Amino acid sequence: MPDRVIFHADCNNFFASCECLERPELKNVPMAVAGDPENRVGVVVAKNELAKQYGVKTTDTVYQAKKKCPGIVFVPPRHHYYGEISRRVNAIYCEYTEYVEPASIDESYLDVTQALPFYGLTPTALADELRRRVREEIGITISVGASFCKVFAKMGSDYKKPDATTVITRENYRDLLWPLPVSDLLFAGHAAVKKLNGKGIRTIGDLARSRPEDARDLLGKQGDVLWRYANGIDDAPVQLFGTEREIKSVSRGRTFPRDLTTRREIRAAIVYLMDEVARNLRRHNLKGGVVSVQFRRPDMTDISRQTTLDHPTFLQHELQQAAIRLAEAHWRAGDPIRAMTVGVSKLVPAEAAAEQMSLFDLMDGGAEGRQKRERLEAVVEDLRQKYGDGSVTLGYQDDAQIGLCRKKE
Repeated sequence: MPDRVIFHADCNNFFASCECLERPELKNVPMAVAGDPENRVGVVVAKNELAKQYGVKTTDTVYQAKKKCPGIVFVPPRHHYYGEISRRVNAIYCEYTEYVEPASIDESYLDVTQALPFYGLTPTALADELRRRVREEIGITISVGASFCKVFAKMGSDYKKPDATTVITRENYRDLLWPLPVSDLLFAGHAAVKKLNGKGIRTIGDLARSRPEDARDLLGKQGDVLWRYANGIDDAPVQLFGTEREIKSVSRGRTFPRDLTTRREIRAAIVYLMDEVARNLRRHNLKGGVVSVQFRRPDMTDISRQTTLDHPTFLQHELQQAAIRLAEAHWRAGDPIRAMTVGVSKLVPAEAAAEQMSLFDLMDGGAEGRQKRERLEAVVEDLRQKYGDGSVTLGYQDDAQIGLCRKKE
């Protein structure tokens, strides 16, 4: 059976490129898209090639970017605008195949196995045509990786940028990819790379040539996945365009205008953020069984903790209380917190959520009490939809103390 032909198309410096469409003068200066420096959410989310030449990186703070490039120009992000450009790019892809799977706002997988013989094109020719059309019709550039599996296609689009085509075949992947550091392998995180390096596995080839059981013993299930990826073993399909992606977790994070240092401020931040998470879960009719909290200190180091609940829930007060207990167990009073993210994972459809009665359930009114609470929160959500987010709240709210405010409509 012949190999599939999978493309990974990645828009180059996407947010920055979109801004240059409406402001062409930005093409000639180092520029970056970043949040609001005055409110300390000034983190670079995209930069152009000129800024990149100065060493500016995504996730640099505004201060770091200015230090590297004193003349850099910052523009605020406009996600709605970027979404519209993304839709136009994907519309071009869909002219060639119905198997187009957006992986994020600026990258998509395409299965062009059937398109190639239909158009009478080689993988390189079709990838070049897509690059030309996006460049001429929209005004931004893309890099395309072509291969026989999704993981190598993704690595192909990263291999050469910007505005480039890289074809990775069964004949050349050892020459192209195996000499690369193992950190370049898709989903090889910092902790995994550190363990692999500690065992003398420094390149993708080192991992591919190792015994799969050794990688599994070292990293567990992740080791098996990484070993397979290093050897190009990946049969994940490309989804039909428009297929709804499974939601695996819901989270919300915020960088605060000033460091939070008191228990009251920490509680207020958790209540604020988890309220948004609970609303999102309810909108998707999902309940979650794991709550997580992540703190970011002023020195940009993070503390992450999670806890498993007795039962899946989307109730705001249950999620908030679990997050507050988790935070207070791992936060030392007085330690400054620059930013925080709360999340809920291990999601299941609300109607399928199995609930176990406990002493707490009996004290709180049992299943009937929870149903009443769910109806109450549903009514509150209806009122917010009708009169605005700030029209009604549930429980403890102290947004002003932490410099947050709810959107008025």
